[in-house]
Amino acid sequence: MPRDEQPDTSAKRARALGLAPGAGTPGPTNSITDVTGVRVGHVTIHEGTRLHTGVTAVVPDAVDVAGGRVPAGLFVGNGYGKLVGATQLAELGEIETPIVLTGTLSAFRAADALVTYVLDKPRNEAVESLNPVVGETNDGHLSDIRSRPITEEHVLTALRSATSDPVEQGCVGAGTGTAALGFKGGIGSSSRVVDLGDHGTCTVGVLAQTNFSGTLTVRGVPITPQEALGLDAPGLDTPGLDTPPPLRSPGTRPANDDEPQGNSCMLIVAVDAGLDARQLTRVATRAVFGLARAGSDFAQGSGDYGIAFDTGQRRGIPDQHLNPIFFAVQEAVAEAVLDSLFLATTTEGFHGHTKHAVPLDFVLEKCSAAGALDR
Repeated sequence: MPRDEQPDTSAKRARALGLAPGAGTPGPTNSITDVTGVRVGHVTIHEGTRLHTGVTAVVPDAVDVAGGRVPAGLFVGNGYGKLVGATQLAELGEIETPIVLTGTLSAFRAADALVTYVLDKPRNEAVESLNPVVGETNDGHLSDIRSRPITEEHVLTALRSATSDPVEQGCVGAGTGTAALGFKGGIGSSSRVVDLGDHGTCTVGVLAQTNFSGTLTVRGVPITPQEALGLDAPGLDTPGLDTPPPLRSPGTRPANDDEPQGNSCMLIVAVDAGLDARQLTRVATRAVFGLARAGSDFAQGSGDYGIAFDTGQRRGIPDQHLNPIFFAVQEAVAEAVLDSLFLATTTEGFHGHTKHAVPLDFVLEKCSAAGALDR
């Protein structure tokens, strides 16, 4: 059946279950909006079983005014994607618009809508060039992606409704129709408060749009759909994207394997440490590295991107003091991935395809047996 409404999901987050990766300290809401000057908005679209898609907007306050820019860095883990605005972001080391996430074939309409949003801002009447940043993952397994259902109004609503409240997670916004690691994916978010010694503290926040392949790994414990759901669970014997990958050692995928090759992950990292663009590129790199902790296989057809931006005043933090930020972003990415799955709900979608939510009772039982549970 279509996903159920979930008004209170806090008890299902990895941290509340005793499954948070690493020992880092989260911010007050354990989400990207813990970083000063960052807001998030969603538009979620359900139409029967045909459409499960949406828009997620990450809005740095500093770019939401005329002429506003923030330093930014980009890392491409695997470039099988349609990230709009990537080359100028990498060349200039900055972003001048909010970041919008959606489904693959709607990315270009979303980019046009983002241009409209910025051009309509006060004092932007003379703007004749703009670099909208729009990321995507392919939600075509559960949603009618060819219909390109995202409209300008959907994007504008996500942007205008963005708030600094705790980020809604799971089957919302750009994660409405995604699937990851053999289960229903979604939007996840996490944060860390980082001690930089003589340079004070900063907050690192991550938002993930999860839609990639691999074997779900929770604190080192592998969780496969076959064992968690049973081999005869509906959808597990469907050819194509609905077939979960078996647990394998790295590098053992046959060259002619017809299993799903991954469908991408977008990682947005916000920091308030006052880093420059070069340093932020290094942070974005570690964000993509963090996917390995959650079990990504970085498959041939997966577009895995990390974008990091900074909202803080420049502090001149030397590179040798960046390690705590590097560690924090990897932890936060791993936790954001877990929350995107743990807060997702089973979704019946297009052409009869179904993606099942990861069964948390099974995860808790297996992690407890492995001594990987904080309880």
